[in-house]
Formats: sequence, structure tokens, C-alpha cells
Amino acid sequence: MTSDIHHYDNGKPLNLSESTKRQLERDAAKHFLRLYEQMYQTPMRNISHNEPSRPDISCHLDRKPLDLEIAHLYANASEAKILSREIIEQVQGHKIPPENSDTLEPSDTLKPSDKERELLNYLSDLFEMSSQQRLITALTRILNSKSQKSYDSPHVWLVIRNASPLWQAQDFQQCMQHFNIPESPFEQIWLLPEFDGSQLPIRLF
Repeated sequence: MTSDIHHYDNGKPLNLSESTKRQLERDAAKHFLRLYEQMYQTPMRNISHNEPSRPDISCHLDRKPLDLEIAHLYANASEAKILSREIIEQVQGHKIPPENSDTLEPSDTLKPSDKERELLNYLSDLFEMSSQQRLITALTRILNSKSQKSYDSPHVWLVIRNASPLWQAQDFQQCMQHFNIPESPFEQIWLLPEFDGSQLPIRLF
């Protein structure tokens, strides 16, 4: 368990892809903790990152241990690529040249894993759907995928952060009746409807 987005617990450095993932998870957790406190006047504190066998984030809810699994919701592959690029620039502290730039170094790129390529291909398939159908399909995929996992944690919540400007809080509210929440290891499931944490989270389960 560590608060460092650049190293594992044993001090070994993370690769760029993993550091980017941790930065996204930390930002999502910070927004959720702040908004949850605002809604319930219950303190949530102490964000730290976990190794893969545990949920992404550990914190304390009213001084009691709680783990958060973080997921990001995209409408298409371009959004995922753009967001990853922005986070890489934050992590590295400098701008990355465009993909067609002669100055682009291999070490500056985010090399997707097989799992990430699968996600990007899936997001490309969403392109032909209507906005509402795309939202329902994308969110259902996350819920089904996460529900099949098991976590080394007695108390874990799922926090889904909307990363698409295509959808807003009212879009999720209108689609609530279409969401089929499968059985899962999560005590609660929450949705952050705005990427910047400007809207209160919606509890899905």
C-alpha cells in the first residue's frame, strides 16, 4: 500500500502506463471522497494505492478501512487516448509531441497492453450506436466485467467516473431504469457523472 504513483510498494518503478492509471484512479478517488463528505458530512481520508490483488484505492470512511475499485467510462476510443495523453503530460511534466511528429520518442508514448487494446477496439465498436444506447452498453460492460472479479478486501465499493463530455448527469438519470446491476462483490456502486467532480455522485447500488 503506497501513496506513490511512480513506484510499487517494494520501491520498484512503475512503467508509464501503470503510473498513468494510478494518476487517473487517484483523481477519481479524490473527487469521490470530497463529494461523499459533502453529501453525508462523513469524513473520508487517506488515499493510498494497492497492488493488483487488492482494489485500486484504500481509504478510511469515518476512520474505518474501506477499499475503492475505480473504473472510467468512455464513449469512444479517441476519448480514452486523449485522456491518457493528458495524464502522461501531468506525470512527466512536459508536453508530448503529436503522434506524427518526428521528435516523438518511443519512451514518450503510452504503449497499450493487450487488455487496453481490447478496450480501445470495443470503444471503436460503440461509434455506430446512439448516445443513449452507447451509454447503456458502455456502463453495462463495466458493471458486468467488475462483477466477475473477486477482491482481497472485506469492504469494497465500485466508483465509476464518467470520462466523456458526451454524457451528463441527466443522461444517467434518464437511463437508470435500463441498467441491470448484476450480483457483485461490491457493497455499494457509485457513478461520478462529471469528470471534474462538479456534480454529486449517483448511487447505482
